[in-house]
Amino acid sequence: MHLKIRHRTEYRYETPVRYSIQELRLTPPATAGQQIDKWKINTPIKASNSIDTFGNICSVFVQESPYTSMMIEAEGEVHTQDVSQFSDDAKAVSPYYLLQQTNLTEPTDEMLEYFSYSLPKKNSVDQVLKLAEAIQGLIAYSPGKTNFATTAVQSFAMKLGVCQDHAHIMLGLCRASNIPARYVSGYFFAEESPNLASHAWVDFCSDIDKGIWTSIDITHACVTDARHIRLAIGRDYYSAAPVKGVRSGGGGEELSASISIQRLP
Repeated sequence: MHLKIRHRTEYRYETPVRYSIQELRLTPPATAGQQIDKWKINTPIKASNSIDTFGNICSVFVQESPYTSMMIEAEGEVHTQDVSQFSDDAKAVSPYYLLQQTNLTEPTDEMLEYFSYSLPKKNSVDQVLKLAEAIQGLIAYSPGKTNFATTAVQSFAMKLGVCQDHAHIMLGLCRASNIPARYVSGYFFAEESPNLASHAWVDFCSDIDKGIWTSIDITHACVTDARHIRLAIGRDYYSAAPVKGVRSGGGGEELSASISIQRLP
């Protein structure tokens, strides 16, 4: 598919922000299944670009003049294909590092007991998909009830969440099963479900020695395909977040985000 994507994030504050640092992972990589035709990010001031530990393109900008609103916009065109398998390059983080739990993914004994019959015994697509189906069946998709700081344990307790929560539960259970797994942030094209445009899923390591990963979309209980556009990978949401930052001042914050994905001929 040939897709045009526009992602706008706007912040408004009660009082002036005196100082802030923003870190963006809003540039999709050229990788298996996606070709980047053009892409640009507009920020209030010029950002500096680097490659982070996971190989993501990271843009950082610092604002030292007071402001009460800020707009960040990313847009471009991507060609996608049905691909669900990805290979690490020579500089990639070791899969063994991605066996470590984080505060967002750590499962409880109750979670492990509940999913005991679905936990994969080996890192095969069939077994990991079975776990994805079990998570999807339990955790009802319910926007607005959780946020970026919601843990896998909290989502499990509420039995609801969104793609990010599905991913965190999946990460925790894969890692507890001794299967390296990483968080993937990105976009999902579905004309009938525009609220899913911002999306998250999981890569699990299907061959540790060769650094081969397979992508599983827990929310749809399927392997990824041409509808999925990858942005960044990490240990959990926090290390792969499209936009995150710290600030001094500003008081209350109002955030609005909009994403449009259009299929081109």
